[in-house]
Amino acid sequence: MASFLIEVTLPAMGATVNELTVISLKAQPGENVRKGQKLAELESDKSVFDFESPADGVLRAVLVAPGDVRPSGSPFLRLETEDESLRHLAAGAAPATVAAPVPAPAAALIWTPRAAKLAQEAGLDPATLTGIEATGPGGRVSGDDVARYLAARKS
Repeated sequence: MASFLIEVTLPAMGATVNELTVISLKAQPGENVRKGQKLAELESDKSVFDFESPADGVLRAVLVAPGDVRPSGSPFLRLETEDESLRHLAAGAAPATVAAPVPAPAAALIWTPRAAKLAQEAGLDPATLTGIEATGPGGRVSGDDVARYLAARKS
């Protein structure tokens, strides 16, 4: 069988989840991967979950980095495979472009979806909150950061 290149997009997680945060990557370009192998850990505003390879093949490109926040359906990785059931995902001749994230103002904090939700549930406005340490991927405020901030406020 002849191999072909497929472009895999970030998964859609339902009607209310429209972006995902890349927490970590577990495979690098050039690696042979197996169907079901963990390739990345992703976070939505509702959960953290593993992203698994859709097929056996060779990982040819990873189009995101840890800390990236990308919309569902945006390009995620390219995989060379012989799995004909995935032929509909074959990458076109033109390489896909990945839009760079819009930089936030220098003083603004960048929040993971989970962190923003936790802050809002505690009655805080992430857009105006200051004094919270951002230790998450890419310098973002994580859910753990919000938990530490809330615990310190109670002390």
